[in-house]
Amino acid sequence: MLATAAAVGAVATGTFSAFVPTFAEDVAPQANADEAPKLNAALAASSAALIAPVVDAAEPGPTTIGSLAPVVYEIGESDGFSAADEHLARLGKGADLAQQLAEQLAREQAEREEQARLDRIIAEGGVDGWIAEALDILDLPQDLAPGVKNVIMKESGGNPRAINNWDSNARAGTPSQGLMQTIPSTFDHYVDPSLADRPITDPVANITAGVNYMIDRYGVDTLEKGGRTNASGGYTGY
Repeated sequence: MLATAAAVGAVATGTFSAFVPTFAEDVAPQANADEAPKLNAALAASSAALIAPVVDAAEPGPTTIGSLAPVVYEIGESDGFSAADEHLARLGKGADLAQQLAEQLAREQAEREEQARLDRIIAEGGVDGWIAEALDILDLPQDLAPGVKNVIMKESGGNPRAINNWDSNARAGTPSQGLMQTIPSTFDHYVDPSLADRPITDPVANITAGVNYMIDRYGVDTLEKGGRTNASGGYTGY
């Protein structure tokens, strides 16, 4: 009786060996229809004879009818494993692209909603609308709006035509004006170029000048905090 054993596994590339029976007039079996098996020379020396159990009457003794020959099969780029790996890689890339597209669409939707919100605020006008428009023109985040509004309310009470006729600037002939109480030279230097043709009392133009000045001189943190303060937290202007 002939005993055989086999180990089964999954591999992408490499080789595996098997003992197969060969007979007097046969050739070694093939790994597949397209590629002949590669015989491992080192293993070939281990070939074992198959002995027939029948004894010839004329010539006593066992008769050799074949042998067990080690055959090495190679798994490489020509088999289906590589194709499967490539297919899985394409699936992974496709999933990544789908995720990126979904994230991009979500960002675009959020931007549209934010712009719609700003449009509503600007259309309503008033201090909040003017601040929103000014920050949009300056390409600054809208979360600076509370700080800007605090400065405006401290400086002018939200009156775009407010003029300071009593401080040192007024005495020098250049009174502070508008929502953020800028003097003419400061306004001309810091107003956003797209609004340079507007007067100093224009609400949006005045805010762009005041905001630019504050960031340039004190930094965006001071603007975010709503202006400069003293040791006790009281507003001290800018």
